[in-house]
Amino acid sequence: MRILPARVRRVIGVLVAGLLTASLAAACGGDDGAGADSFTVGLLLPSRAVPRWEHSDKPLIEERLKELCPDCTMLYANAENDAARQRQQMISMITKGAGVLILDAADTRALRSSIQEARAADVPVIAYDRLAEGPISGYVSFDGGQVGRLQGEALLKAMGDQAHDRNVVMMNGDPRSPNAAWYRSGALSVLTGKVRIGRSYEIQGWSTENAHAHMSAAIAALGPERIGGVLAANDAIAAGVIAALKSAGVRPLPPITGQDADLDAVRRIVKGEQYMTVYKPFRAQATAAAAMAVALGRGEDVRDIARTNTDSPTTKRIPSVLLTPTAVTVGTIEQTLVKDGVYTVDEICVPELRAACEKAGLLR
Repeated sequence: MRILPARVRRVIGVLVAGLLTASLAAACGGDDGAGADSFTVGLLLPSRAVPRWEHSDKPLIEERLKELCPDCTMLYANAENDAARQRQQMISMITKGAGVLILDAADTRALRSSIQEARAADVPVIAYDRLAEGPISGYVSFDGGQVGRLQGEALLKAMGDQAHDRNVVMMNGDPRSPNAAWYRSGALSVLTGKVRIGRSYEIQGWSTENAHAHMSAAIAALGPERIGGVLAANDAIAAGVIAALKSAGVRPLPPITGQDADLDAVRRIVKGEQYMTVYKPFRAQATAAAAMAVALGRGEDVRDIARTNTDSPTTKRIPSVLLTPTAVTVGTIEQTLVKDGVYTVDEICVPELRAACEKAGLLR
């Protein structure tokens, strides 16, 4: 095969006193088009507090990148909920020659200047899951308003006729994430006027420990008998809520929502401790992000992939892929998570859950 020299692809930034200086990085390509270019994609995820980042998103993105561009390489970093660390990780990746970055920002505002620096270095940035501020080249996520609506609708259904007489505790996500406000708005669009919001908290870092502390405060303030349901923004928060309720001796547990379909949360749903979670098909999200990254790395238009646009506080008409989430309760685990290959029945139905799984129809 005759190898032709490819165009000079990217400027590699080196930060000096807060500024990036440029050098050139070259890529080479074959004569057969797809998969011929070789360049580096940087993947930056925000934390390990939410299991999906390491267990689902990272391997799925890496797998899809290799399928779309066999000669491409991937750099990976996790910010551990530290925006300053993520900024340094971005700089390091650009310095090492990353041609495209996929960024799930630990703090969507704090990373704005870093995204501007990436743009100055001719390195496009794809916002993954959370819409970061700055000159983003593409955005892949789920409809956050629908996530909140699914949670609110499930909570109303679970509370039944008692909904208007009981308090709901809102355990919202990290205020540094625009998704948290999006979820909350969607949930309130369903709950407002139908329940009484007894307490509302913002859970820094989506932390189980912080959720436990705030839920303990809500129990003390309201009294356990006056809590009719808990709108927990995700499964890590739900875990803290459930632990606090158990510690306070609350039986039976009120209905509790979640999000992300973490394996532990699915098992809690089977046990009857958590009422529902929101499943966001991670493979579709990872596939879209990888496709965007490869297109941008090859200098192609991502609008063939992104069929809608999203505005951030700083950038208008960002090419976007917004996927559809799905509510999961004990009766729908099999036709959603098991059917899609997220988990097997054996993974969910550990020995201590066999009786509960039989009751749920997962074991026959």
